[in-house]
Amino acid sequence: MKFGRRPMQISRVDAGSSTAFLVHTDVVNWILLQEGSDLTLIDGGYPGQASAVEESVRAIGRRPEDIRGALLTHAHVDHLGGLVTLNARYGFDVYCDPVEVAHARREYLQQAGPADIVPISYRPRVLHWLSMVLPLGALSRTGLEAEPFPSPLDLPGAPNPVAAYGHTDGHSAYLVADDAVLVCGDAMVSGHPISTVTGPQCIEHAFAHDEATARRTVESFTSLDATVLFPGHGPRHNGPVAEAARRALDIS
Repeated sequence: MKFGRRPMQISRVDAGSSTAFLVHTDVVNWILLQEGSDLTLIDGGYPGQASAVEESVRAIGRRPEDIRGALLTHAHVDHLGGLVTLNARYGFDVYCDPVEVAHARREYLQQAGPADIVPISYRPRVLHWLSMVLPLGALSRTGLEAEPFPSPLDLPGAPNPVAAYGHTDGHSAYLVADDAVLVCGDAMVSGHPISTVTGPQCIEHAFAHDEATARRTVESFTSLDATVLFPGHGPRHNGPVAEAARRALDIS
């Protein structure tokens, strides 16, 4: 079994006047939507990855000051953590599903804790994952003042929220790039450091708050016409999202 760190990888999908970028790292992903010189950021990695988010913005030829707003798929530390620093530094608004707002503000916490991780900690992949994420601030409990989606949601790249509950109560996916790309957060992934499976799959049971609802969300993805998956973990997946969702359900 080989473990190794890979450099940050950025892929893109062009759609009309906008471009969607998936920023893929070993531990978690985030997304940049560009329209002209303006950006929307979706998720922000772990607390210790804020500088990597800034680096990714510069890698596509923009500046962090170009971020006009950010979206959360959900308020787990690996998606919210970097946004805490970036929001304080650059002052952009952060939006999420109305159900997820209180979670983002840390009025409660709905993510895997020791009771969920200890039973699977005997697995080498879990121990390696912990060695990667603990230095990035995985134990942080800091929240931010996220706001519910405004109506209309007028952000660069025209992201369209898609309710994707289950992984957390207010988890949201987003259709972007003229609805050709599904940004699915952790509702469905294409890989994870603790998983031996490659390709579309449901995330490890220990990380899901409500498995039955999460499974219904993946079932709902089978009706989408998107042809590219930008997951919260794992590489970009090309091909009909509906087929990817069916595969994920079959192997779960």
